[in-house]
Amino acid sequence: MATDCLFCKIVAGEIPADRVHETETTLAFRDIEPQAPTHVLVIPKSHHANAAELAVAEPQSYLDLVHTAAAVAKAEGLDEGYRMVFNTGAAAHQTVFHAHLHVLGGRAMTWPPG
Repeated sequence: MATDCLFCKIVAGEIPADRVHETETTLAFRDIEPQAPTHVLVIPKSHHANAAELAVAEPQSYLDLVHTAAAVAKAEGLDEGYRMVFNTGAAAHQTVFHAHLHVLGGRAMTWPPG
């Protein structure tokens, strides 16, 4: 756990979050600034700055994020489709430097994003 990391504090229960799904290695909770009708963040319980670092250090945890995202999408009724997004680095608008996967859905998504 990184002592100054917002998401590590959420995992530890020090900061409240609207939790929607949890596994041994992941935690999913609603984004406080949703960009779609359904916007859930899926994070590893271990601290890694971004998805690329997580994939190298803990490949199974990286896969667990995707499995959890699919479970969240199913539970949220996103049968028509959903988007999974990793932002890596400040230029990509990553604001919390703890790997996290955005699950977005509930409306038609435009392409290209961004």
